[in-house]
Amino acid sequence: MLTNPSQLILRNSDEFAGLNLLIINYESDTLAQQCLESAKQVTALALDFHHHLALAPLANDNLRCYFGHKLPDTLDGEKFDAVIVYFPKAKPLAEYLFTLAATHLSDDGLLLVVGENKGGIKSVSKLLPDFFSPATKLDNARHSLLYRAFLTRSAPTLVMQDWISEYTLTTPQGDITICNFVGVFSEKKLDLGTELLLSHLPKLSGRVLDFGCGAGVITVALLKQYPDLNIECIDINAMALASCQLTLNANNMQAKVYPSDGFNQISDKFDGIISNPPFHDGLDSTFAIANAFVSQSAARLNPKGVWQIVANRHLPYADNIAKAFGSVIVPAENNKYKLYFQKL
Repeated sequence: MLTNPSQLILRNSDEFAGLNLLIINYESDTLAQQCLESAKQVTALALDFHHHLALAPLANDNLRCYFGHKLPDTLDGEKFDAVIVYFPKAKPLAEYLFTLAATHLSDDGLLLVVGENKGGIKSVSKLLPDFFSPATKLDNARHSLLYRAFLTRSAPTLVMQDWISEYTLTTPQGDITICNFVGVFSEKKLDLGTELLLSHLPKLSGRVLDFGCGAGVITVALLKQYPDLNIECIDINAMALASCQLTLNANNMQAKVYPSDGFNQISDKFDGIISNPPFHDGLDSTFAIANAFVSQSAARLNPKGVWQIVANRHLPYADNIAKAFGSVIVPAENNKYKLYFQKL
């Protein structure tokens, strides 16, 4: 089943008929494969690892699938006749994606930008860099919009540092340097949930997992307090993983940073799992993911392993924690967050 924006692209497939096509930030469907009915060749870049996993099994000689904040270095100089960009949920990310698209477009190459009406797509004209022609609306259907523009001059070289906000964050463990890549949620002060978590850290040793690592705030704070930890940082978002690695580098620290869809790409067990899990919106689908995280966490801990997360206090974690671990321990809370702790 194609998402609404993907259906809008497919009904305008004559735009890229016979062309070498790049798709950036695609959604969780098989649009890229179906584009091969019109396009000469398709290359797809996912920023969401779950989306990449859905498409990757369909890869073939004419469909290349990648995950990351940019294409692999081996494709740095490769040019495409047309690029489709799915408008991102985080508006600040849009200009980065447009610049990335431009670096891979041939002269006068075609840019198509698609997104849902409620997702900010109407602001594309204001966000499109001046090395593109003005965006014109190509189609409007299925609560989505499709815009078209053309590359009018060469784009500047994409320098990662230009898209990073670097700042000092004060934590209970001391000041740390954060490198926040565009599109990654991060405030220039410690959020109340993470502060509660870091203010009541359990004793940790051995192999520890930072689940949903984001820009690396928790990992760096952990390593500041426990320098000998063997930490693994996972996230589903390519921009977050890049941010986390940059943050580690800036603080002269080391950890293993890699994508994982839940626990699916993780091997073996941990002596500790620490997280400010990215499940906050209250949707039933999100609760299902959150509950899977809790139940799978219990199976991923070594004997005497510790598990600690912070969550919005209104979210119904307690029942599932009791089911997975046999009890519910709340070592600290405030008017917005609760800290949940378990030790096997």
